[in-house]
Amino acid sequence: MTAAQPPVRHAWAGRPWTAWVGLAARLILGGVIFVAGALKVGAIGESILAVRAFRILPYELTSVVGTILPFAEILLGLLIMAGVFTRLTGILGALLMLAFTIAIISAWSRGLTLDCGCFGGGGVISQEEAFAAYPWDIARDIGLMACGVWLAIFPRTAFSVDNWIFGVSHADASDEDASLDPVSLGTKES
Repeated sequence: MTAAQPPVRHAWAGRPWTAWVGLAARLILGGVIFVAGALKVGAIGESILAVRAFRILPYELTSVVGTILPFAEILLGLLIMAGVFTRLTGILGALLMLAFTIAIISAWSRGLTLDCGCFGGGGVISQEEAFAAYPWDIARDIGLMACGVWLAIFPRTAFSVDNWIFGVSHADASDEDASLDPVSLGTKES
């Protein structure tokens, strides 16, 4: 008797569905963070003023945060999209979204009427504009935070640098239990 040949599989076959949801989460979270930073990097003065408008940080610290934030967002966005240290960068992305959500809720609860400055600009706007925008800004940031939480729980995603660096193969880790094991990095015991 001859051994049966395994069926021909496409490159995407055998990957758990969590890997594909993770890819989407990486591209969404990383893409939004990258674009937010890229739009602010050419206008650091506006970024500083947007941070100051929230009146949360000490005045001296707002210059540092407003200057560093756009560059940090660009770097973090690129790392997330590429799938580099996915669990860690997903957590950092989720924490960033949590910080933004808290800042918006804080501004809203104190009656401040400002544009969040998430994608450049920022500053004082009308009460109607601010109070109409705050719920959407919060919902957006919570959705993005959920993407980061997903990546923290399911860091093995399709087409990530982590797969290449650490030798994780989703075809080898096709069952859900293997895809959740952070120690084995996709290796199977025979």
